[in-house]
Amino acid sequence: MEMESRRLNNSDIPKILRETSAVLTALAESTGEIEKIADTLVAAYKRGNKMVLFGNGGSASDAQHLATELLGGFTNHNRKSLPALALTTDTSALTAIGNDYSFDEVFSRQVQAMVNPGDVVIAISTSGNSKNVLKGAEMARVRKATVVGFTGADGGKLKAISDLCLRVPSSDTPRIQEAHITVGHIICAIVEQAVAEPA
Repeated sequence: MEMESRRLNNSDIPKILRETSAVLTALAESTGEIEKIADTLVAAYKRGNKMVLFGNGGSASDAQHLATELLGGFTNHNRKSLPALALTTDTSALTAIGNDYSFDEVFSRQVQAMVNPGDVVIAISTSGNSKNVLKGAEMARVRKATVVGFTGADGGKLKAISDLCLRVPSSDTPRIQEAHITVGHIICAIVEQAVAEPA
């Protein structure tokens, strides 16, 4: 039986915008974890370490987006590039690992090769239960990196294996992803201001 899709009507638009606003307002009441994540990244960059990110789907896009903000320039385009790596961009690696091992290993194999002690690994999963993200985070712990989870609701299994965990107070995937990119931009701004050197 074919599922009916419901067309959004005009009243849905302000409702969605209010829902997004409510999630961000709830996050604004508790900014301590965001500050800790930013401080952890600043300290890592000052030591000469890097940021590594990964996730699936929209979270893969967020990983690439945030890596690019620090590799390029976020608000300061007259600074040196900061090392940031999204493990979601190499289609040859993703398909080879997925084919030869399993899709659950697509991040952990890359983490094993690319992550060094002292790096900061940002594992993004709106549910906190994506197997490949969890395996990547577990390998990051083996590699003695700091694991930062970006998730939602109760944090899922990712919360337990993260050193720091941003939990967006929502179980709605679009609202969680919107909050992730907003917080990611805040963190990029703090890091850029704290450690950027002139180009």
